[in-house]
Amino acid sequence: MMPSRTNLATGIPSSKVKYSRLSSTDDENPSKIPYKAISLATVLFLIGAFLIIIGSLLLSGYISKGGADGAVPVLIIGILVFLPGFYHLRIAYYASKGYRSYS
Repeated sequence: MMPSRTNLATGIPSSKVKYSRLSSTDDENPSKIPYKAISLATVLFLIGAFLIIIGSLLLSGYISKGGADGAVPVLIIGILVFLPGFYHLRIAYYASKGYRSYS
């Protein structure tokens, strides 16, 4: 005769454990919308886009005849600010549209 298995966490024999299916609403818990994070991502996105536009205009010589000396740092900072803002706005957009694995 084989000994019965027990659940190590509770010490209950496995033959006496009752299992039930989870309802479909258990995994859908309403979470709070992070308005502060979304607004910060929006600000980063807009500042980055503005700096990229200004850097491009400086580089092309449309705004100033200074050349690439002042344009390259503005472009680099614009890209470094734009990318995190775009990334987080994309996640917020996918979560609002209900894409799978985004919340």
